[in-house]
Amino acid sequence: MRDSGRTPAGSARPAEPPLDGGELASLVQRVARDRDRAAFAQLFDHLMPRVKAYALRLGADGAAAEEVAQEVMLLIWRKADSFDPARAGVSTWAFTIARNKRIDMLRRERRPELDPDDPALVPDAPTPADTLVEQADSEDRLREAMRVLPREQAELIAMAFFEDRSHSAIAAATNLPLGTVKSRIRLAIDRLRRTIREP
Repeated sequence: MRDSGRTPAGSARPAEPPLDGGELASLVQRVARDRDRAAFAQLFDHLMPRVKAYALRLGADGAAAEEVAQEVMLLIWRKADSFDPARAGVSTWAFTIARNKRIDMLRRERRPELDPDDPALVPDAPTPADTLVEQADSEDRLREAMRVLPREQAELIAMAFFEDRSHSAIAAATNLPLGTVKSRIRLAIDRLRRTIREP
């Protein structure tokens, strides 16, 4: 039977001997069955410093280790009825929970929550109506200018700008000399520019 803990006035209280596996399991069962706060307090005193030390060994800093240990104890209080002494001891159960909590914490650190104010996530402002009209007018002019280009130039422009092919790829596809491809595209661009600028 445990000592009552009474000590002569002014003397230091002796450290409680560590709880063994059977005592820990009994305390967890009391928490599960009766929501026994005194039993949980004993579990807390025994497990909290050990779980925190384990979290520190897993690489957590002091504040993170404290957070892990608190989450473990909270989960033990809430989920005491899920403890199965046939599968593991209480300490092993607690350390397993701590390890999982630490992994979750690392995942959150590596994948921070999205900032809704991040400029990359803020939708672009609507395009003003006058700009839309100008864009539509420019597109109409470009289509009209493409229609009046000689067919051999129009084909090369389409391959270069709409299909995003390089000049050498166009030369290979059309069996034209590379110099001819470049000169025809240059002539086509000059003609398009003049046509679009015309009122």
